[in-house]
Amino acid sequence: MFARRLFLRWQFIAAIVLPGWLAIGWAVFGGGGWGTLGLVITLPVTFISLIVVAFMVNARPTVREQRAVSWGDVGVLGAWHLSIISAGFYGATAAGFGALSIALAIVAFWWSIWQLIRDGARRMQASMAEFERVAAQQSGQQPGTPPRMAPYDAGEVIVIREARDPD
Repeated sequence: MFARRLFLRWQFIAAIVLPGWLAIGWAVFGGGGWGTLGLVITLPVTFISLIVVAFMVNARPTVREQRAVSWGDVGVLGAWHLSIISAGFYGATAAGFGALSIALAIVAFWWSIWQLIRDGARRMQASMAEFERVAAQQSGQQPGTPPRMAPYDAGEVIVIREARDPD
């Protein structure tokens, strides 16, 4: 639980630290003039993607209750963060780690959306089950049985048919 709680806090710190690491790595491990233009584009995109995913993970009700992310989040987001760190060394494999970072960013984004929807659906089902239980308790029925409805008398019904010529 400690590692999962620590990772929840790390997500927001990573939104600042990891783009900073890319800039520092560029200065330390070298790069050309045209690569600087790529870095100017990459740093804000990295920051925005990290912060958006962190907020989506933090928006889940179970994460707020437990104050910890799930182990799936640790795996997906941890792999994404490690690929960003690896890309910051700008060696011979920087392009491969850059492509891996982009792919893992897409995976992390859709993973967090899926978890948010699934968690919200689970929460809604629990709320509806509780609502039905309380409603059944107030009406004197057993929970899980269909409600008894009084017969509905519509009164007198008039049916109008249209007569057509047999042409």
